[in-house]
Amino acid sequence: MLGEDHSLTNDFPEYLKTIAELNESDTEFAKKADKYDKLDKEVRVLELKDAPISDEQMHLLKHERTELKDWLYERLQQEQ
Repeated sequence: MLGEDHSLTNDFPEYLKTIAELNESDTEFAKKADKYDKLDKEVRVLELKDAPISDEQMHLLKHERTELKDWLYERLQQEQ
């Protein structure tokens, strides 16, 4: 779905407390989470504007977002 919010707190509500704790205690997690959130917002804005970039560029943005999300999710699971 275009423009869908894939923020960490939206996609992983069961990890809200862990996300907040890691953002405070783990600088690598916090940096990657911030980068992920900015990238997710950029993708949403582009989708809502009918993606005024090439398909290849959009694919690269989404791929980077997915790789960050996978890393962040793995880190969240390690805390459980």
